[in-house]
Amino acid sequence: MTKETRLRNSKGKARVDQQTLNEMIEKKAYEIYEQRGREHGKDLDDWLEAEKIVKKKERN
Repeated sequence: MTKETRLRNSKGKARVDQQTLNEMIEKKAYEIYEQRGREHGKDLDDWLEAEKIVKKKERN
């Protein structure tokens, strides 16, 4: 991750740009897919779950 990737919010805490955030969500969604045994047809569910996990982690 380059130094340009991280931005600062109004409180001075580092935040991730949108492209990096999407990459993190994509990686987490794939991990969820693999943990479920690579069952097809649940890609949206995996993405939404990953999005929730990643965004929660980034808020903390």
